[in-house]
Amino acid sequence: METIGELIELPGLKVTVDRLLYQRLGADQSDKPHSFIYFISIHNQSPVPVTIRGRKWVVTHEDDTVLVVEGDGVVGETPVVPPGGKFSYNSRHIIGTHSAVAEGSYLGVDDAGRRIVVRIPRFRMEVPGAREC
Repeated sequence: METIGELIELPGLKVTVDRLLYQRLGADQSDKPHSFIYFISIHNQSPVPVTIRGRKWVVTHEDDTVLVVEGDGVVGETPVVPPGGKFSYNSRHIIGTHSAVAEGSYLGVDDAGRRIVVRIPRFRMEVPGAREC
């Protein structure tokens, strides 16, 4: 186990970005017309159950603006991921530039009360057919 401050990276706990879909929003969303729907799984191959209690996303846009989103749970839930289990869900990021990079972490607690962190791998959101800037 690696300790980061008071947080522990639990061996066997990992996140995968399973799928990323682009969806153009309507004309009424002219300031942020690009929606990216992401499908994520939290895999627990550790010997202990982990309850996911929060999340932190960092989205860096192509114009170097950064959006940080923090909150409780995951999509309104505080899932318990048992040993050998996984929790999968989908959500979205809405952006106003042609590309952005998202990354972050989930914060949780194991059954011994240790505070756990698991990294969300970095992924790029790019509008199909957009020219490179």
